[in-house]
Amino acid sequence: MAAPAATRRAPYTLTASKIVVVHTYLAYAAFFSALAIGCSLHFRKIVKNGIAGWPEEWFPSVSATIGDWYPERNIFQILIALNSGPRLALVLLQYYLQRSNTSRLPGFLCIVGVLRTLSCGGWVYITSTDDHDWHDILMISYIVCNLPWMYGGIAATTNPKSKSRRRYVANSFFFALVPMIYFFIQHKVHRIPGAYTHYAFFEWALIILDVLYDSILKIDLEHANLQITLGTAGDDIATTILKVIDTDSSKQATKGTKSTVVEQSVLAKPLADLSAISFLSDVYLSYINWSVFTSLTPVLFYFSVWELALSGSELALLSTLSPIVLAIPVVLTVASSRTGRTVLHLLTLTGLGAFVLKSPVERLLAVAFANSALCIGWVVDWSAPPANLGYQSLLTGLGLLLSSISKHANHGNNPVWPIVDERSGGYNKIGITLALLAITNFYTRSSSPARAIAKKYEKQSSTKSDTTPSPTRANWAFDGIALGTLIFTLHCFVADGSTLIAWSWTGYPVKGPLPHLHGSLTHVAQAAGLLLSTAFGSCSSSIFASPLWFVYGAGSAYVTYAYKDWTGYIGGLNFAAFLMSIVPVVFGRAASNKYLARTYTLAFLVNALWDVINTFTVAYAFVPGGEYLRERTDIVLTLQMVAIAIAFKWPAISSSLPASAYTLPSTFKHRAQATLGLFTIASLLVTLYRWPPVPQPYRPGSRVLRAGIWTVHFGIDDEGRDSQRRIRDLIRDMELDVVGLLETDLHRVVYGNRDLTRVMVEDLGFYVDLGPGPNQHTWGAVLLSKFPIINSTHHLLPSPHGELAPAIHAVLDVFGTPVNVIVAHNGQEETPLDRELQATELARIMSSVYPEPVIFLGYVVTKPHATRPNPYEIMVTDGRVHDIDKEDADRWCEYIFYRGLYRTAYARVSRSTITDTELQIGQFQLPKYGHTVVTDSDESRYLRAWRHEMHEDHWFPTDYLPENGGVRGHFYHVFNLPLFYKLPEGAVL
Repeated sequence: MAAPAATRRAPYTLTASKIVVVHTYLAYAAFFSALAIGCSLHFRKIVKNGIAGWPEEWFPSVSATIGDWYPERNIFQILIALNSGPRLALVLLQYYLQRSNTSRLPGFLCIVGVLRTLSCGGWVYITSTDDHDWHDILMISYIVCNLPWMYGGIAATTNPKSKSRRRYVANSFFFALVPMIYFFIQHKVHRIPGAYTHYAFFEWALIILDVLYDSILKIDLEHANLQITLGTAGDDIATTILKVIDTDSSKQATKGTKSTVVEQSVLAKPLADLSAISFLSDVYLSYINWSVFTSLTPVLFYFSVWELALSGSELALLSTLSPIVLAIPVVLTVASSRTGRTVLHLLTLTGLGAFVLKSPVERLLAVAFANSALCIGWVVDWSAPPANLGYQSLLTGLGLLLSSISKHANHGNNPVWPIVDERSGGYNKIGITLALLAITNFYTRSSSPARAIAKKYEKQSSTKSDTTPSPTRANWAFDGIALGTLIFTLHCFVADGSTLIAWSWTGYPVKGPLPHLHGSLTHVAQAAGLLLSTAFGSCSSSIFASPLWFVYGAGSAYVTYAYKDWTGYIGGLNFAAFLMSIVPVVFGRAASNKYLARTYTLAFLVNALWDVINTFTVAYAFVPGGEYLRERTDIVLTLQMVAIAIAFKWPAISSSLPASAYTLPSTFKHRAQATLGLFTIASLLVTLYRWPPVPQPYRPGSRVLRAGIWTVHFGIDDEGRDSQRRIRDLIRDMELDVVGLLETDLHRVVYGNRDLTRVMVEDLGFYVDLGPGPNQHTWGAVLLSKFPIINSTHHLLPSPHGELAPAIHAVLDVFGTPVNVIVAHNGQEETPLDRELQATELARIMSSVYPEPVIFLGYVVTKPHATRPNPYEIMVTDGRVHDIDKEDADRWCEYIFYRGLYRTAYARVSRSTITDTELQIGQFQLPKYGHTVVTDSDESRYLRAWRHEMHEDHWFPTDYLPENGGVRGHFYHVFNLPLFYKLPEGAVL
């Protein structure tokens, strides 16, 4: 008997392509969750193999990741088990589409697909730890099955689009086998440490390509509009019916849904009934975004600076390419929803929360993950409909400005970066708490459509409301290049208020701005540029998108590069205003492009390339091909401006943009103006609050000067955290009057655009000479002095082969006596000619001021007493100076030389975990004004003494003696105490 109509259930229809999507996500989730968990919990264990471990091996293989440790092994196997159903369904669906009465190929491929799935299950569940032989046999079987599966699938495919993609992925898969096998042989046969890491990269590439190949079936299923209908077909007998529906109406409905997905999302609603609190929440979230984005490069640079080469950590830059997933309509739909955008905000906070992680590797992974979420969220915001694009552009500019001001207020460090914590000036917990409050506000605010404001736009600009059709511009490559270059240029020049000052600095007497006093002017210029764009800008006007405005910006960039002191800095201020003013223009071009995923993915790829290119101008000695960009900031900056020029309306190029792309209603103009005013006032108040104390020497009555030299490794300690405050504390405890710091030029994207001197200057009171700036292509040298700097000269030492070496020659007014102080960073061991030429030049400088007093504080790669052409003999003999203690044979790179002073003490203080070099200290007493050193013989200079034989002004802190335990990990080492020297008989003091 037939079942009554009332008891029959309505059929359920499932789009077959969704099965492919489920398979893709489950497969990637299985492998990459195992990778993330394994690196977080057992990093050193899963990178270790029979040949080597960390740090030679620093990336795990697939087998070690998925098969060796709990819980990643178990989570992976559960997800793979869940994926077995979709995987077999995928094989059957492909057979259903390709089946033919005239060919047996589809049937053969179906059998191969099943065998391929079974062999996959074999090497997944039988790990190399369980049975190495069977694991390898099943994995090789899987790869062998891929050959007919992939190329047979290409032959059986009729859709041109999927056919070309299958061919591309299949070729990439099998080409990747060649280097993978090569590195496996290097590891297994030649037993080369590090080879397995390179093998692992290609092994992971095979996984990605394998899953990617199977995902292409989605195109065929969508083209055929294949659906699976579950329902009843008669007397209570459940059946499954496959139906092919190919109607124009269904296709048009699908297309319509995709084209309007952004306009139907939260992006159409941020201006509706937006309160002042909500506006401030959005500004703060923009600040958090910039903070996470700018933290990526200093976090990954930790690895590069220790390796002094490409370490592999640079691959973390590719985490910003995550917007590519927005090419999947369902991902775009979810990300654009209020819930999806809220989740992205929360995921971005993992970058802030990374400060609690002890391991630099774990912090890098967390920050890279946060940037992946951040960039997707940014794209969702930046691709807003025309009515709201102005608001998003404003938020982006305000967030960047607030990030720079927060660094200005925190001695050059962003207080929520993961490289800082409470010990190093971080306010991470407060930052995260405020971010959670802002996200709560975002999620709970009114979601009513912004139609009232959209109507105002319609009246003001005669444009459509927020239902404007999807953009149709297709030149996504140009738009992506321009946007990516602007992001990098903003990051490079205005992410810190003192970067442009470092570009213009020339030394003493001061003829230009000082970082700690005039950095606020950069913020004023940024605010002015953003204010101009919000007050007068619209894409239909001829102001900010016109070639004349670009000429103004290009001219400002030229002045910034070519001129120094106030002239160069004023050019930089104009450049900063220009960059901020064109944010809406460039964003408008990108948002009007119909290829959203392509445009923004290319933009972040371009930004990452600029990061690398800009670094190569100074790091050329340690990277392959670096010589082509050696010291060519001029070329890099020119190319940046050419790339930005694409965004402007040149007469010969048609460039139509929505007229309302960045118009703001009067309410938000007023809020923007008020916020910008508050920001600039806050920056100026910070300057007053941080005004440094007047420098005073520690021992003015006794005419004793204590000088130190320290190579501080770019202000990043052994734990990957900022070390500025730890450096400050040791300088303070040792009561140093003159300090030479090396490896200090941090005004680059890769170092975080930081100022290593700010905390010392503002807390301890020093005169500071920054040395050659970032446009001089050195690692940097800094002179800190408690004594007035009469004049200083910056030198770029001869460097035909290796890195360009900096030197500062300053004349200090030391108790009324001019004393020459030279701070220098010599070349590397790999470049003997450079070292010889640099030592010769330094000797010439010291000899040229003979017989005036000289203190040399430098990094010189030489052994004590090494003869020519090594630097030691050249500098001591030709420079007419004395070694601080020629009997100290246990030195390599840090040296103190002197002349015309009485040396009374010499100490070597261990580095703790701050850097890779010690702090060396020399203590000197000046002869009475008008007198000189009475005798310069070795006998008179090496009258050794005990501490109690010296006046208390000559004593060093006893807490740092090893028997007293030291302080914060520092203690006197090598001699285990400071060495003291008596003054010669007849010395006039």
